[in-house]
Amino acid sequence: MAQVEKRGGLLRKSSASKKPLKEKVVLMYDEIFMTEDPSKCSPRFWEELFLMKVNLEYLEGKLESLDGEELMKIKDNINCLFQHCIQALGEEHPIRVVNALQTLCALIRGVHQKNKSTSGFDIINMLMGFDKAELCMKNLMESLDSLLCAEGSESLKSLCLKLLLCLVTVTDNISQNTILEYVMINSIFEAILQILSHPPSRREHGYDAVVLLALLVNYRKYESVNPYIVKLSIVDDEATLNVSIWILEQYKDKEEEHQSGFFSALTNMVGSMFIADAHEKISVQTNEAILLALYEAVHLNRNFITVLAQSHPEMGLVTTPVSPAPTTPATPLGTTPPSSDVISSVELPLDADVQTSNLLITFLKYSSIVMQDTKDEHRLHSGKLCLIILTCIAEDQYANAFLHDDNMNFRVNLHRMPMRHRKKAADKNLPCRPLVCAVLDLMVEFIVTHMMKEFPMDLYVRCIQVVHKLLCYQKKCRVRLHYTWRELWSALINLLKFLMSNETVLLAKHNIFTLALMIVNLFNMFITYGDTFLPTPSSYDELYYEIIRMHQSFDNLYSMVLRLSTNAGQWKEAASKVTHALVNIRAIINHFNPKIESYAAVNHISQLSEEQVLEVVRANYDTLTLKLQDGLDQYERYSEQHKEAAFFKELVRSISTNVRRNLAFHTLSQEVLLKEFSTIS
Repeated sequence: MAQVEKRGGLLRKSSASKKPLKEKVVLMYDEIFMTEDPSKCSPRFWEELFLMKVNLEYLEGKLESLDGEELMKIKDNINCLFQHCIQALGEEHPIRVVNALQTLCALIRGVHQKNKSTSGFDIINMLMGFDKAELCMKNLMESLDSLLCAEGSESLKSLCLKLLLCLVTVTDNISQNTILEYVMINSIFEAILQILSHPPSRREHGYDAVVLLALLVNYRKYESVNPYIVKLSIVDDEATLNVSIWILEQYKDKEEEHQSGFFSALTNMVGSMFIADAHEKISVQTNEAILLALYEAVHLNRNFITVLAQSHPEMGLVTTPVSPAPTTPATPLGTTPPSSDVISSVELPLDADVQTSNLLITFLKYSSIVMQDTKDEHRLHSGKLCLIILTCIAEDQYANAFLHDDNMNFRVNLHRMPMRHRKKAADKNLPCRPLVCAVLDLMVEFIVTHMMKEFPMDLYVRCIQVVHKLLCYQKKCRVRLHYTWRELWSALINLLKFLMSNETVLLAKHNIFTLALMIVNLFNMFITYGDTFLPTPSSYDELYYEIIRMHQSFDNLYSMVLRLSTNAGQWKEAASKVTHALVNIRAIINHFNPKIESYAAVNHISQLSEEQVLEVVRANYDTLTLKLQDGLDQYERYSEQHKEAAFFKELVRSISTNVRRNLAFHTLSQEVLLKEFSTIS
């Protein structure tokens, strides 16, 4: 018997036969692409079509091969196929439903590919006809909603989500995809939440569901009322918890696979949330979608920020049924701590298996990896998104109360970039500290590791803003944080030195005085209000010591900004602001330096020790005069629409393109589905 080969919908014998034989489904597609109604000659045509295994490649290829005029001639048959697909979604036989879902995917993609240059309204007309579009889409969305919420096949749910992702991402700019108006009117928000609330469904479909929600939230978000934004912003703790649990579970099964180095530490607590393999580079484009979902949840819904701080039973972590709200400082007015479990305040053991963790720790660890490499555009986007999320957290009262709570301490093993001049910190030496220390460590790590030719100015500005917002909270609530502030001060001074030594190169691309002013004002914040939030009087003394020790850097900065502020160039105003901001730092240097020199001369000491300098500082505070500077503890709150709209538009476009590219034919394969439904009666 001659062997049968299959290519592009054709069946042919490999021996003598010359005329290729087409699959029956391909013959049926060909009938649809005629101008006649295929059911005229064959009344059972549509019924039989959905029993045939779909040939996605042939159907999409056929649609793409026709020009606009040819496509319009068969519009009625395309409309008819679209409507019969929707009818088939209500069938009892799963095979019909599967074939209808896959046919819809091919139809939507094929027609969109053909009509890239035309308006969305033409697409709607071509697929279902203007007069029937509203009813068609209502029926389609209701059927998809039912299939997603039913207790049936997980494979069917997967295909429904793939179809929805296909529908959402057919255009590069999702806000130009007019079909989504019907997805707004016929919301599937509750169905997405239900998937995330059911553990088996969450494990199986969590990624697709979360990415779908993130994309839908971004449809015309600044132009009209988006129901997905409204619903996400008011959803309760339990539902937001389900989203976070999915993120924690996403790669939990991979814990056993990779047990080496830093990645082992990452997986031991919360599973590889974002890391695919210990030896692979991070899949940044995929991560952008998850980060976007996390950002939308944090930005739109206060409840989600409270969820960030909670430990979760899926992680096998220590929790206590009842625990007081954060006590240091007192929970600010107008905020309510979450009613569900909060983290045990017991000192945490070193054994990673019993280490308490939460989504915020996972996020901080992930950020420490992403933010180390910002040369690639996608990684730059991810790093920026991490800093925007941290900005939202740093502005939130409850998040700050939790971050600064002395009764809740954690070991957070952040990734540190290998550098020649510093030793690798031993994991076992990590101290237990309030989580804000890890946030500050992350910011310090970014500051010291990104002084490079391709200077990421925007990320540096955001980094300094996060530190400033945390300091404003500490000043306002009088939180005396036991942190190694010297590391921050040293990093900031080194950053100023970098800006000065690369003045010419950097000024060609950036206004470095904006960043310099922010750094100087952080020091002014410590000088003016440090006595209210630094942990001890000696910490305040150390601040003065560090300023005096590094006085040459501040003197050089003053010389640079004075030179530019007295010229009539473009930087005159920006440099002048830094000149005025340096008044107290210069007063400290000019007040203490002569006294230190005098002390050294009187005692015949060529080089004073730190303790001797501190002795001089403590003895001469009384005669120091400083100017009161206004607005140091004020900041402009984060606003997406006014400042970040262009970034998010481009980010969503990138994610949409990536999702569409990954919805390849093999992801819509029927093999698994056919096995699952092989017992059809």
